[in-house]
Amino acid sequence: MMSMDIPNAFIQTLMPDLGDGEDRVIMKVTGLMVQYMIDLDPTYRDYVVYENGKRVIYVVILCAIYGMLQASLLWYRNLRASLEEYGFVFNRYDPCIANRMVDDKQLTIRFHVDDVLASHMEQQVLEDFFTGVNEKYGGLEEVTCTRGKVHTYLGMTLDFSKKGKMKIRMEDYVDRMLSEFPVKFKENEVQETPAGNNLLEKGKGAPLEKERHEVFHSFVAKLLFLSKRARLDISPTVSILASRVQSPNLSDWHKLVRLMRYIHSTKGWHLTLSADDLRVIKWYVDASFAVHPDFKSHTGAVMTMGTGAVQAITQKQKLNCDSSTHAELIGVHDAMSNILWTRLFMEEQGYPIEKNILYQDNKSSILLETNGRSSAGKRSRALNIRYFFVTDQVELGNITIEHMPTDEMWADYMTKPLQGEKFRKFRAVIQGDQD
Repeated sequence: MMSMDIPNAFIQTLMPDLGDGEDRVIMKVTGLMVQYMIDLDPTYRDYVVYENGKRVIYVVILCAIYGMLQASLLWYRNLRASLEEYGFVFNRYDPCIANRMVDDKQLTIRFHVDDVLASHMEQQVLEDFFTGVNEKYGGLEEVTCTRGKVHTYLGMTLDFSKKGKMKIRMEDYVDRMLSEFPVKFKENEVQETPAGNNLLEKGKGAPLEKERHEVFHSFVAKLLFLSKRARLDISPTVSILASRVQSPNLSDWHKLVRLMRYIHSTKGWHLTLSADDLRVIKWYVDASFAVHPDFKSHTGAVMTMGTGAVQAITQKQKLNCDSSTHAELIGVHDAMSNILWTRLFMEEQGYPIEKNILYQDNKSSILLETNGRSSAGKRSRALNIRYFFVTDQVELGNITIEHMPTDEMWADYMTKPLQGEKFRKFRAVIQGDQD
């Protein structure tokens, strides 16, 4: 593995040539910046104009500048063109991942703006790639790179120290979040679970005052970032709190404090991933029937290839239904975009998927999804649209549906606030091995 940070990326990206009728991008320079520009180049004094008694310089933008609407897209096109010139082929299902065969082994590049993460079986291949990137983009300042088995990338610590496993850690992020939270916890204070059985209830109490409302909104956003990366175990709680950020009440605040206390108790937890077979994808999909105050159901889904959850879905269903079987059907439909995309993505990476397994614990739902159009029945049009889409994917061979006992259904964790032994069991399989 090798991670890289390309400095001054936008400034190294030229603005595109203007087409007919297109306007130049003009920047208005005011205040101290006018004097700085004159100090750097006295000829700028000839271009100073006065507006309301203040000096102003108007300049034409020649390079992408951070903050411009089109700057990120221009940089992306720049980097993509460079990689394609170098022989990389982009994954059609993720435009920020590219691959190239070197010495009969795949060199894979992932990037987010100017942060690059590269992998290959041979270290020298990565060194050669780094040299090329530095020659291309290191003119103003040298490209920085990290070698070895531990990398800081996009707020995460990616640890490849254990063979066949990747650990995603965010302890520093958690520590900063806890230090900023207005409620302080004692060192030995413990919270066993992130939410109580009242999580899905709307709750009571007065609306939060403006200052506490802003704190609530800010920390739910921080927790959402955490839950999508290293702490999938808090996903169900964060999902519900995120639906309350527009008008949180005192009950919602208490739920946030409980979640933060749980984070304090488990701040060393991280996500451990490994794959038994890169050609076998396993999806666990479940639904809790009519658990919301408006009697809508809740979908949960977890995807794994071995140890730990690679993806997790937890969301309120948009459609009211009249049975747990129909709730399960809607849940499968909710997860289907991710299920199909994951297969296409992996195959584009060079791993033909032999099995794309969808596990459910509701046998009636499985019968509906596998019996084809003969089971259409008298359901509503909205339900039939979802039903036929799922059955078509089964008939096309894009997924196979198998029964999984409820006690082994990982996705049950994502549908409601579990407690006790069941919570600990599913948290362990979703988060993977803990040091």
